[in-house]
Amino acid sequence: MTTPSTRPAVKGTLGLELLLGTLTAFAPLSIDMYLPALPRIAEDLQSTAPAIQLTLASCFAGLALGQLFTGPLIDRFGRTRPLYAGLALYVLGSLGCALAPSASMLVAMRFVQALGGSVALVVPRAVVRDLWSGADAARTMSRLMLVMGVAPILAPLLGGWVLQYSGWRAIFVVLAAIGAVALAFVLKSLPETAPPHEGSQSMRSRLGALVKDPDFVGPALAGGFAQAGMFAYIAGSPFVFISLYGIAEEHFGWFFGVNAMGLIAVAQLNRKLVTHLPLHRLLRLALSLCVVAAVAVLAVAWTGFMGLWGIAVSLFFFVSLMGLVAPNATAIALERYAARAGMASAALGALQFTAAAGASWAVSTFNNGTAMPMAGVMAAMALLAWLAAFVGLRARARQQGALGGVASRHGAA
Repeated sequence: MTTPSTRPAVKGTLGLELLLGTLTAFAPLSIDMYLPALPRIAEDLQSTAPAIQLTLASCFAGLALGQLFTGPLIDRFGRTRPLYAGLALYVLGSLGCALAPSASMLVAMRFVQALGGSVALVVPRAVVRDLWSGADAARTMSRLMLVMGVAPILAPLLGGWVLQYSGWRAIFVVLAAIGAVALAFVLKSLPETAPPHEGSQSMRSRLGALVKDPDFVGPALAGGFAQAGMFAYIAGSPFVFISLYGIAEEHFGWFFGVNAMGLIAVAQLNRKLVTHLPLHRLLRLALSLCVVAAVAVLAVAWTGFMGLWGIAVSLFFFVSLMGLVAPNATAIALERYAARAGMASAALGALQFTAAAGASWAVSTFNNGTAMPMAGVMAAMALLAWLAAFVGLRARARQQGALGGVASRHGAA
């Protein structure tokens, strides 16, 4: 744990939280802004819906791999310098997407774009852990989600507007411009918060320590699977709403935005709840509710109950619950890793987006023109998240019991 002598001197401010929340919003911006264009891209590039959905899977894969390599870099070189390089790569990748001549090239450029954007995901979590811990960290993550949650509301609306007036390639030009502006603000305003570098322990040994710690693995897997369920919704919803239910491209953002508003509202409720309930208990409650909501989505997709509004309402409840899952799972997983917040944050993000890549791949692979592939993957991910939390809790209890037994024997001796 970080001691007072090694804690960074930088203090958290509203401006800093706003900047961190904006950086965290890069993932939803990059993912959500082009969602209304997916059917149009498939038509323009003479491809198929499953093939274009792979651009989401490649994005998730890039975010996962990029975060894994970002962690050691920001622990070794600080939070800011790797972020500069990542944002520059993001701009180049976005321009590559705008110029892509084929579906396969778009898949490749989305991967490059995501590699750069992954740095903007790792750094804010590491900075939060540099400056806060426990319930304070969970409250701060909830505030970041207030900023981050605006992106899923505005991104599809902005994407639909750009699509209508300038075409889908212009969407990626806008993303490149956003990356360039963010880089300028980071250069000017983001302080260095990393504690002093501690040794040269290899990435393999650091990861080994993480995967053996149930206090990290349980909440990390639970949060990762739950997020994967949400990304199954992201991958499937454009075709469900636009192609299956006939929602106009420019109106898709309203359905998507309402769900994001629910996530924001629940994340702000979480700021109040963490002062009254232990984080572990709150996370288990949220995951149990996620299972219920995902089963409701599956039932509506299977039966067609209430048509468009049945699927929209059940999706709203599932997505909103991410406002309880994400901040608490993150705070619990990072609690013991103040001195190695970069590596722990990277491993957490890599787990989440690896699961997300698998979920989006499954949605595209089993695409059959109905809402069932999306709903089935969401239900499976919600159940896996609940099981991960349950197994992690049991492992944590066994570990604490073993430590207590050792202490008792030493005391008796």
